[in-house]
Amino acid sequence: MPSKNQSSELESLELLRGTLDMLIMRALAIQPTHGYGVLRWIERATGDDLRIEEGSLYPALYRLEKRGWIESEWGVSENNRRARFYQLTRTGKAQLAVEVDTFRRFTSAVFRALEVVPDSPAPAVG
Repeated sequence: MPSKNQSSELESLELLRGTLDMLIMRALAIQPTHGYGVLRWIERATGDDLRIEEGSLYPALYRLEKRGWIESEWGVSENNRRARFYQLTRTGKAQLAVEVDTFRRFTSAVFRALEVVPDSPAPAVG
């Protein structure tokens, strides 16, 4: 059984993976593209605040394809190189909507907690 610290690390890793998966699916919802195109979209969309390493991107693309949320085929990139092009599937579009809703609720809850004034009770729920 994992220790409390290991459980926390695993949950953090899953949150990061889920966030990366959501960003990849969002990029592909805008336009099907190759892996480098996904990286560039994320960088541009976040004003270069997020930079994803290829070592994180390609396992995520493989994971999403295995789940049936994206699909790929070989093609030729804009610089005449063979590249794998990815696109969001119908199932992936539905999953993206779920992921975005879940992430919005999560971040909203975190910001509510961060706005609690010290030495005051937490806001009532309900």
